[in-house]
Amino acid sequence: MSEKLKRGRASKVDLLPPNIKTQLAMMLRDKQFSQAEILEEINDLIRDCGLPETALLSKTGLNRYASRMEKMGAKIRQSREIAEIWTKQFGEAPQSDIGKMLMEIVKNIAFETSLGMSEDGSADPKSIALLSAAVQRLEQAESLSFKREQAIRQETIKRAAEAVEEAAKETGASMEDVTKMVKAVYGIE
Repeated sequence: MSEKLKRGRASKVDLLPPNIKTQLAMMLRDKQFSQAEILEEINDLIRDCGLPETALLSKTGLNRYASRMEKMGAKIRQSREIAEIWTKQFGEAPQSDIGKMLMEIVKNIAFETSLGMSEDGSADPKSIALLSAAVQRLEQAESLSFKREQAIRQETIKRAAEAVEEAAKETGASMEDVTKMVKAVYGIE
């Protein structure tokens, strides 16, 4: 998280023609080739294209690139796994639970962000204000969601009580029985 993006000189891999770069990526993903074999093959392709000797890759350059690609690949795999887990959760969770899960995710992101800002010293006033505003909006959304859920529950209880009352009248139940049923629906003692 504290890894900063730097704009430095382009690596030799970044400067390769697209077809060679694609071949390199395929060979690295394949896992059946050793880095020595990949290095030899890619350098042969560089020579065949007529590029200068300075364009040839070194072992360390290739290793750096392979490590960077592996980190990116790991992040992508992890994101896909998380997305798959959440997709399964969303399929099984009622709508209100989805909202609660999303709010928890955002709270966690805000916490991790504030932790990272305090650790790496990037806690400038603008970032703090933006994070604070995001947390405030999240709390407002959570409160609104809770109020909405409570209103829906009250409306459901009211409708259920009316339905019980109507059904009891149709069946000829006594008013005392109807009152007991309505109290049971409302949870009144």
